[in-house]
Amino acid sequence: MLSHCASLLSRLPLAVHYGIADWFLFPLMYHVVRYRRRLVHENLRLSFPDKPEEERKQIARDFYHQFCYTIVESIYGYRCPDEEMRHRVEFKNMEEVNRLIDEAGGGIFMLGHMGNWEWLASIQQWVSPGVKELNVYRKLKSEAMDKTMLALRSKRGGACVEKQRILREMVRYRAEKQPVTIGLLSDQKPRPEVTRTSVTFLHQKTGFLDGGEVLGKKFGYPVFYLHVKRIKRGYYHVDMKTISGTPKETAEGEITTAYARVLEQNINEQPFLWLWTHDRWKWTR
Repeated sequence: MLSHCASLLSRLPLAVHYGIADWFLFPLMYHVVRYRRRLVHENLRLSFPDKPEEERKQIARDFYHQFCYTIVESIYGYRCPDEEMRHRVEFKNMEEVNRLIDEAGGGIFMLGHMGNWEWLASIQQWVSPGVKELNVYRKLKSEAMDKTMLALRSKRGGACVEKQRILREMVRYRAEKQPVTIGLLSDQKPRPEVTRTSVTFLHQKTGFLDGGEVLGKKFGYPVFYLHVKRIKRGYYHVDMKTISGTPKETAEGEITTAYARVLEQNINEQPFLWLWTHDRWKWTR
């Protein structure tokens, strides 16, 4: 039912979606439901202790607007033509990225919850022909929501693979000599008992998931970070930054730490783009 509704809503012009975001979703989330507002303000206070309170409040408001835009943009993206999506999300430095992927037979894309992270799956249109995109995800408890998310994320030809199955799939594709890229949202919090890499991130001790590093070193695939910048509403530039072209030669934790550094830089450039509603420091507080 939910997937059917999303399909119907995706037929609306994007201008209508933005009207819904600004005049319905934002007031509902920010003023009525006050969705995680206390958590957002606390995250901003601890992450930017040197910023005036009024500036942090403005970042919070801008974030909630962007959060609502991400929701409606993701729905619109279900029927957005490929050519339009290429215009809305432009990936930079892909010539070098494709060269490294072709040489190694695969690549690791480490993402953050920046801007419209759902639209980043459109990178499938920018990699070399024949390269298969696998996006790692965690199955949602709601079957309807899970089906909707899978439909949205696989629209551009990529495949969603549950976290528990990704290693098996990578081994299978390598045996078949099928080049692949692996997309990983790597800024979520790991449980303390499995955290192997912790850094000072946004002024706080922060543990990081190291799946991108582990897979890159195991398969020898180059590791990249997708550095997102919003140019204007509905338009993003993604600068592909090479974290390591030779991951097997790196020290333990080196790739994960480098990822944390470029993610932090990305957040500092446009703080409202990051997902501040995530209880990122739950374990360390």
